[in-house]
Amino acid sequence: MKITKFAFFLFAICSFNLGIAQELEGHTITVTINNIKSNEGTLRVGLYDAQESFLGKPFTSISAKAKVGKVTASFENIPNGTYAISLYHDEDNNQKLNTFLKIPTEPYGVSNNAKGRFGPPKWEDAKFKVTDRRVSQSISL
Repeated sequence: MKITKFAFFLFAICSFNLGIAQELEGHTITVTINNIKSNEGTLRVGLYDAQESFLGKPFTSISAKAKVGKVTASFENIPNGTYAISLYHDEDNNQKLNTFLKIPTEPYGVSNNAKGRFGPPKWEDAKFKVTDRRVSQSISL
């Protein structure tokens, strides 16, 4: 009887530790960027975790070399939560989205392919939940 209780206790501890390890590992968000027209420049991708910072300061960011057609990039070890993505093709590699009268002149996109009406896309249209180990977003420029 003592061995059975000990085995159960040991199993419970190992299961608890495994659960913590999986929590700490986080999730992967894979972003496929479509409709890239040029090999020039860099794709800059920002992941936002709050409406207040959306299209401002990202939670984290990644970049990838532009390639005609499509490019895939991934955010690793992302915790559960609600997020949105914005990205742009930095064609001249100046590390900023070029605009004219506050209208982007470089190709850009947002998660869920959200479009703005008389202004930038809204958080409500771009947000998505991360609860699965792997999440995918396909964004067209």
